[in-house]
Amino acid sequence: MQIFAITWLAYAAFYFTRKAFSVAKLGIADDPNFELEKATMANLDALYLGAYAVGQFTWGILADRFGPRVVVLGGLLISAVVALIMGSFATLPIFATCMVIQGLAQSTGWSGLCKNLGSFFATGERGRVLGLWSSCYAFGGLVASPFAGWWAYQVYGDWRAAFFSSAIVVAGVAVLFFLLQRNTPQDVGLPPVEDADAPQHDDSGRHASFGSCLKTILKNRTVLVLGLAYFLLKPARYAILFWGPVMVYERMPEIGKVASAIVPTSFEVAGLVGPILLGLISDKLFGARRFPACVISLLALTACLALFVPAMQSGSVLVVVALLFMMGLTLYGPDSMISGAAAIDYGKGTAGTAAGFVNGCGSIGAILGGLLPGYFDTESVFLVFTGTALIATALMLPYWNSRPDKRADSQTAACNPSSHVSNARLKA
Repeated sequence: MQIFAITWLAYAAFYFTRKAFSVAKLGIADDPNFELEKATMANLDALYLGAYAVGQFTWGILADRFGPRVVVLGGLLISAVVALIMGSFATLPIFATCMVIQGLAQSTGWSGLCKNLGSFFATGERGRVLGLWSSCYAFGGLVASPFAGWWAYQVYGDWRAAFFSSAIVVAGVAVLFFLLQRNTPQDVGLPPVEDADAPQHDDSGRHASFGSCLKTILKNRTVLVLGLAYFLLKPARYAILFWGPVMVYERMPEIGKVASAIVPTSFEVAGLVGPILLGLISDKLFGARRFPACVISLLALTACLALFVPAMQSGSVLVVVALLFMMGLTLYGPDSMISGAAAIDYGKGTAGTAAGFVNGCGSIGAILGGLLPGYFDTESVFLVFTGTALIATALMLPYWNSRPDKRADSQTAACNPSSHVSNARLKA
């Protein structure tokens, strides 16, 4: 429970410094001393997302080598420092540099914390545990923006306060993380929850190398499919998060800008429920099989994406809110399971590397989600998203009956040279 709580809090905290720039944009647009055009702000977002994607492929491997404690704690501290710098120095070169560093710091969170949870919860319970835990990023996204906005525009009347207040929150959580987090049950004198989750070492007792862990993942067909499916799904989520208010206002200008900004929040509210529901279904109904729950949810998501533009054209706010809620419910669930429970299950022995690889693939898709709505009309964009959701469903369908426990030994052995001897003895 302690590990669940501190890792949940740590990932939710990352969203405070992640959303700080989004909130600060409102004040920067009216600041005569620091003029940034919308295009420039969009380019800064792209820098952040690009660095975030690169980091995902790196930090997961390092979390497998050195443990989540070092990697995630470093990410929290660097994220807080960078936010302080952005609030103190308003120049484009500094902002551009900081957005890259912030992206790299933020990307330490998912793979490292997923590995951390995987060490404390067994396969049979991991679906519902990760489903409940994944509410952290929906919660962080909902709370961070109002928090930073209140300090920036209600208390201090200065956009810089968005960075300062967010940095203080993250720094405080970093202290709690240092005090309460541990990498494995063995660190506190407890046995591992599963033998396959024991740390990987080579014959000399050292951690498995960067190259061997990466090679293991690239040979793991299931993890590759998860990565490709996540790449296909992530653009829709980020398009709604970054462009949802614009899309609604373009089709329904009569409701006003404030309502257009509020309507898409139903998508994020559903993000609190979707992962929990799908995790329970996966563990209880399908016996820890991840793919059936994802396939069913993605079929429903495909229908919701296809109906989104016609719903906005109907002019009914209630219909749009309900559809956005259903889209969040059917997207956040697979989003969480593919990048969390499934990546850990099928990356046994290299859980951090697998979670980082899958989330890295999704982060590349996130860049497209931020860019496509700016270059193409909403109808075309959602037609593409409908197609990609259908392709992701088709990719996962052949794995309907796949179970992670059947693959654990071979995957651990590939990254853990010393395990070949123990596996041979077990077979004998």
